[in-house]
Amino acid sequence: MELNLTPAAPDNLIFDVTEATFMAEVVEASMETPIIVDFWAPWCGPCKTLGPMLEDAVTRAKGAVKMAKIDVDQEQRLAQMLAQQGLPIQSIPTVVGFYQGRPVDMFQGAVPASELEAFVKKVVDAAGGDASGGLDDAVAAAEEMLAEGAASDAAQTFAAILEEEPNHAAAYGGLVRSYIALDDLSGAEATLNGAPAEISAAPELEAAHAQLELAKQAANAGPVAELQAASEAAPDNHQARYDYANALQASGDVEEAVNQLLELFRRDREWNDGAAKTQLFTLFDALPPQDPIALSGRRRLGSMILI
Repeated sequence: MELNLTPAAPDNLIFDVTEATFMAEVVEASMETPIIVDFWAPWCGPCKTLGPMLEDAVTRAKGAVKMAKIDVDQEQRLAQMLAQQGLPIQSIPTVVGFYQGRPVDMFQGAVPASELEAFVKKVVDAAGGDASGGLDDAVAAAEEMLAEGAASDAAQTFAAILEEEPNHAAAYGGLVRSYIALDDLSGAEATLNGAPAEISAAPELEAAHAQLELAKQAANAGPVAELQAASEAAPDNHQARYDYANALQASGDVEEAVNQLLELFRRDREWNDGAAKTQLFTLFDALPPQDPIALSGRRRLGSMILI
């Protein structure tokens, strides 16, 4: 499957800038497209690591941002000029994002790839652009397919996104959830296990992992009515209440499942090595971060823990 993304990155995304060209190629050019300026020097060890990482991030944005490189050893007068204008280059590497002729963000020193990606996104966002090169729009389209029940189409779209960007955490999480929706739990687990180490702890993958665990439990859940009757007949039968909560979750009644697990935690928080709390956190992780059920459940659980 091919994605209809933004055009490939133009050839002039990354270039060297001198004192003579700074005004035209950074200040004036940033009136239309944000420019990230990398102040570096050949002798700077961290610069040799940061520079290529920054170039990769800019290239992936496919024209939403450009990158200018300034050798501070060769352009000492330019560095002095910027310092006089309130932009001192006190150490290198120093990276500054310009938009509409002004700095919008900056950092100094080497940073991890995740912070670098966030920096590029912030600079692009300042201009109302899309640092993902169209991939975020494709993810949104795939999520809509999944919500509408077209799980197979969603899976194909998520997979195509990963061909473009293998470390796209949202696409990985979406692909796992697509397999779950297709009742292909082995495919979901294989996909989750095959995620790159760089994104293995991303929230999108943690949520997908939680949903996979719940899907496995749902496959073995008993009938809701019978488990409800058993729980109500013996309120102190913790296993019956736990099984009833799992059946509720499997049937889609997540809110009541949370209620039953909270009641179990209230009655005996240490039962079965704290199984109620563990299951609650699995449910919360599987829900969107701002889901009302998750927010309310976390708040109620927190209040119980403090008692």
